[in-house]
Amino acid sequence: MIGKGKSIAHTRASMQYGWNQEKNAEIVYTQNLCGDNPKEVTKEFQMIQQMNVRCEKNTLSFVLSPTIEDGRTLSREDLEELTDTFMKEMELGERQAIAFVHRDKAHTHIHLYVNRIDFQGKAYKDSYIGKRSQKAAERTAQRLQLTTVREVQQHRDQSLKHVRNEIKQIHDRIIQEYKPKSFDEYISLMKRQRVSVIPTINKQNQLQGFRFQYKNHNLKGSEVHREMSGAKLGAVLSRNQRFGQKLIQDNQVNLMGKAVELSGNMAAKITTELAKQAAKRVIDTGFEIGY
Repeated sequence: MIGKGKSIAHTRASMQYGWNQEKNAEIVYTQNLCGDNPKEVTKEFQMIQQMNVRCEKNTLSFVLSPTIEDGRTLSREDLEELTDTFMKEMELGERQAIAFVHRDKAHTHIHLYVNRIDFQGKAYKDSYIGKRSQKAAERTAQRLQLTTVREVQQHRDQSLKHVRNEIKQIHDRIIQEYKPKSFDEYISLMKRQRVSVIPTINKQNQLQGFRFQYKNHNLKGSEVHREMSGAKLGAVLSRNQRFGQKLIQDNQVNLMGKAVELSGNMAAKITTELAKQAAKRVIDTGFEIGY
């Protein structure tokens, strides 16, 4: 479950969104309120807020989002318990509060509005409220045995690890077996293995790198593996001397029939790689003569 929170001044407008019937909104939690519509509830909030006119952002707005799987099984009573537990974890105490559930999308989520001013006229401290909301949602999920953000991230990381390994293995096989002599050839060979290689080009029409799309995942080259950043991929392909020298000389490359300049970082990496290759050939030649 994910929790987001902030202080707001536009109470009525936000509450109207939360109460939006087009989103199949349903009240799942209410505390110290009796109004039947956003206008009436806002007036009840304002009566208490008049006790502290110095506080301008006097309403707390939270969004609580269980995972899609958890959301499908949570009843109205479950959502009420979830909201009440979150209120306690945030130490909001006896305040006016109302929460709505939206089920208009696959992802069930709750909009919770809490009066920042309590019945003594004291404002709730909202410092780091976004971070505190995340942690309170994490604790709430643990208490109610729901899926936590950490568990979702761990599952995602594990899934991505497998995908990254597959892409890297395909990349290595293409480089070692086919020894592509240009970006276009490399892109074409990867496509045959169901990996789409998408150039990343900035507003200055400079090639910065590549993204790899595979099995519904879209990752930057450096996210797949540090050896697959745009600069390092360019350096690997530059082992073909003619391709590398032309890249440096023209400072551009033809990608799918379009001329694109190299970014400074990519050009520098390719230049360094060519220098290393030249030095290696000199050393190897020297050894051969000496022998």
